[in-house]
Amino acid sequence: MIRRDRLFHDMTLDFYQPTQPKPGNIMFIYFRCGEGDAEKIVLVYKSDSDSGEIDMKKHHCEDGFDYYLAKAKVPEKGGTVFYYFRIEDKDETLFYDQSGVNTSVTEKYRFRMIPEFGTPDWAKGAVMYQIFVDRFRNGNPDNDVLTNEYNYVGKKSVQVTNWKKYPDPDGNIREFYGGDLQGVLEKLDYLKDLGIDAIYFNPLFVSPSCHKYDTQDYDHIDPHFGVIVTDNGNLLKDGEDNKKATRYIERVTNKSNLEASDKLFAKVISEAHRRGIRVILDGVFNHCGSYNKWMDRERIYEDVPGYEKGAYVAEDSPYHEYFGFQGGNWPYNSNYEGWWGYYTLPKLNYEGSKKLEDYIIAIGKKWVSEPYNADGWRLDVAADLGHSAEYNHRFWKRFRKEVKEANPNALILAEHYGSAHEWLKGEEWDSIMNYDAFMEPLTYFLTGMEKHSDEFHREYIGDVDRFWDTMIKSEADNFVQESLFVAMNQLSNHDHSRFLTRTNHVVGRCGTKGPKAAEEGINKAVMRQAVVVQMTWPGAPTLYYGDEAGVCGFTDPDNRRTYPWGTEDHDLIQFHKEMIRIHKSSMELKTGSLVRLEADKGVLAYGRFNRTTATIVVVNTNAYLTVCEIKIAPLGIPDEARLLRVLETSRKGYKTNPVSYSVKNGKLVRPYDADSAVVLQYNRITAVNEEAFWATNFFRM
Repeated sequence: MIRRDRLFHDMTLDFYQPTQPKPGNIMFIYFRCGEGDAEKIVLVYKSDSDSGEIDMKKHHCEDGFDYYLAKAKVPEKGGTVFYYFRIEDKDETLFYDQSGVNTSVTEKYRFRMIPEFGTPDWAKGAVMYQIFVDRFRNGNPDNDVLTNEYNYVGKKSVQVTNWKKYPDPDGNIREFYGGDLQGVLEKLDYLKDLGIDAIYFNPLFVSPSCHKYDTQDYDHIDPHFGVIVTDNGNLLKDGEDNKKATRYIERVTNKSNLEASDKLFAKVISEAHRRGIRVILDGVFNHCGSYNKWMDRERIYEDVPGYEKGAYVAEDSPYHEYFGFQGGNWPYNSNYEGWWGYYTLPKLNYEGSKKLEDYIIAIGKKWVSEPYNADGWRLDVAADLGHSAEYNHRFWKRFRKEVKEANPNALILAEHYGSAHEWLKGEEWDSIMNYDAFMEPLTYFLTGMEKHSDEFHREYIGDVDRFWDTMIKSEADNFVQESLFVAMNQLSNHDHSRFLTRTNHVVGRCGTKGPKAAEEGINKAVMRQAVVVQMTWPGAPTLYYGDEAGVCGFTDPDNRRTYPWGTEDHDLIQFHKEMIRIHKSSMELKTGSLVRLEADKGVLAYGRFNRTTATIVVVNTNAYLTVCEIKIAPLGIPDEARLLRVLETSRKGYKTNPVSYSVKNGKLVRPYDADSAVVLQYNRITAVNEEAFWATNFFRM
């Protein structure tokens, strides 16, 4: 009889070598089963140029498991290779693919080998930290956006002087709290102490909004985030338009301001690198802003020396082809294509301008090269770029090729909802912001809430099968192992409600419920459960600034509250530090295998492992103490072993003092408190040394 829980393969180094194969390479592919269980194991493969079967040979036996090996040559012509396994004994035939053990083969869940595709090693399991700059820290009040400095979407800019004020749900895009790069520079040691490996910045380039997803000038860092050297002019008076916004025009077009801001950004990256922290930029290349120097709807650049006339300003502008003007005679006015119809977000017309494409590709290369040396890009609405799927894929293939030539270790992540399969074939994106295979299913599992706090489904809380099926099937659809290990796993970000707020099960938004409702009835025990999963699941765990300090908030704009310097939740920060430490000190949590462990109703159990170490995670969503018997055989651990508890959290708080537990007959039996999560670890080397110690010293006692 084939013991199903002992069957295993994935594309980690222990089972798949080399992990970044080249055409013509010999691949070593391993499969694990229970000792003596299988009469025959067959690797079944298919590519564009070949297909067939390879009878695997038993390679070795260890701790009650047989390991089989197949050697296969990667096709010389490249192209994706699909494969799965057939396991046979005298009584049954089983199949194994990305979804696990099955009695038949589902084509979409076959393993995928993509020759020559690899992602940066530094990003695999990297702990990232997202910063919405205006709300993180004000390090230089001299560069603050001032009240009445300019008009934005029909109203004047507002300088917020009370750092603790809740964002205005109606006017948030023109509210500025003063956060800047100097503030980030001053807190790099805080991020280093927290354990951060990389910063992901929301957009930094010149822009009139606080969020800056409406780029005004891709060539420079916004002086309101950087340095303002010259600051002439007046503030707007009633009735004046941006033609009179001389102070703003001076601030964002003066080359001294722009160059000083770029220089400060280079310093931030240099100082981050000195602390071992990488930096990822936000690239908004699908659309720009109506303020953009190429469009200049607000006439910011019209009379500034050194700038060409914008497409909105002059009929003979060199930038007309950058936009999709929709017929008619000059003046065109607002008759141009806006992303989702927003006139403030003109969609860039790549198919109409090779010059535009070349320009944006050059921008992609510029910021990952000297003197800036950023470490990659997060790409906003990347699947929307262009007007056809054909062009979209062609653009991102070129973007990847040229950015990687400029900086081979640059990471290319895309914002994407739904299947990203077509972009993750090794020629375009490295990975994605992992909504479908992390944020959303984990949120439903622990809170029952939709990620915007727009719905509550109590029946989803603790539904382990639903959680596991969603996570694993979404992973299989989207990722090969190289992409999965660098996927951005977030609990919260600038587009969704804060996770801590979701724990209160309040459906609504700031405009209807008010900001206080986002803070009431929250459950920090559930938040800690989420952090445990985030730090132990495959991918790059990414904190949204302030989540670690207890920041709450409904969806945009309430999720963009300021970091609470001076009133932080230090206990929650310390918990994050502990979990980050566990994550970073356990190689299996960065690049190890993942396997489900069976437990009781409402209890999620899984393991991450390699041939040396294993981490077991048990999450109890029940409102009562639950005793579970968990079989650990899927981790490849001997039936008799000792596990060390390294962290446990529940409604009572959390503990990090080590406690040892025995595994008998392959089973771990112990209780789990309500709303708890436990992290246990096994080390094969330590276990062998411990056995040797007792064998050597038994007769001396």
